[in-house]
Amino acid sequence: MAAHPHGPVKRFEEKKTVVSKIRDVATLAGVSTSTVSNVLNGRSNRMAAETLERVNAAIAALKYRPNTTARHLKTGHTPLIGLLVPSMANPMYGFIAREIETLAQERYGFRIMIGNTYRDKDKESRFFDDLLSHGVRGVIIISSLIDEQHVEAAAVRGLVIVSYDRRATANMTSIIDHVTVDSFESARIATQHLIEQGHTRLAFVTPAGRTMSRNEKISGFLAAAKSAGLEQTARVVEGTPVDDYGDSMMSELGRLQASVLAKLLERPTGVIGVNDLMAFGLMAGFRDAGLAVPQDVSVVGIDNVFLSTLMHPAMTSVRLPVPEMAQVMVERVMRRLADPTIATQEFIFQPTLVARDSVAPFRQVFC
Repeated sequence: MAAHPHGPVKRFEEKKTVVSKIRDVATLAGVSTSTVSNVLNGRSNRMAAETLERVNAAIAALKYRPNTTARHLKTGHTPLIGLLVPSMANPMYGFIAREIETLAQERYGFRIMIGNTYRDKDKESRFFDDLLSHGVRGVIIISSLIDEQHVEAAAVRGLVIVSYDRRATANMTSIIDHVTVDSFESARIATQHLIEQGHTRLAFVTPAGRTMSRNEKISGFLAAAKSAGLEQTARVVEGTPVDDYGDSMMSELGRLQASVLAKLLERPTGVIGVNDLMAFGLMAGFRDAGLAVPQDVSVVGIDNVFLSTLMHPAMTSVRLPVPEMAQVMVERVMRRLADPTIATQEFIFQPTLVARDSVAPFRQVFC
């Protein structure tokens, strides 16, 4: 046999990648494969916390990923969760999307498909059609529209839907889960913080066009003012968005409204934006008008997005428990995909105030 012209032939054996299976996870965790399956499919609500912890630890240690192709063939469903948001221009929705995607992918092997709806009922309905046609059966929608009939109609057609940022409709048996922060309380604690700092002339700034969460925030603002006897000096300021994409232009609207408020003879000394983007615009608009935050006017936002700490001054805001809410949303989708007979629920989370430098005690010399 002729020798190889470049010397002896070296034989390399390809190192095989060990693919973990569900039974490997069960063995490591010391549980049955059905228990692991229950965790993967969101059926862990009745499971002992210690057992759930062991299973999740085993999944992480083995880097186990469900066989999504086999799941698709078995169920006929695509391993995707639809996520419909008003506009990804709002960093709050990017934060929520990241939390949902991380949990859906790492725990359940699902990806997310994102659509921007701009709170347009027709766009939301068309997205539902598209998701159904692509085999997607689980959807999380951030909308807060007062009319939710089109969402319920999509659920009747076979979608498992979690609605975020609105309460369940009263006196109606819903086929949709609802997850939201207490929007009334978000605005109430923001207003109360300004009142505690001595501010009596207050304003709550919001776009025109009511959603359920905006209505609740306005109610929270007015309730706090009334409790302090400030009904006559608290005003709700509603401005029309400068274009059709309200969330992407929210800061510009806040800037415009600040220029109007700054010219008032009895201008507010404590102002709340319906969300952080609005409050960012308010701070910029007051600066443009020659007013200093917080020396001349105090500003509070709602959402506590990461940009709040990068503002100058750092902006006081109301924190929403996004990771906790995202976990519930994903788990509700997965549980009800696995068992459609599970009754829907409403989950309401409580906000907290994060005090920073954009609020200062009121002093008469401000005015």
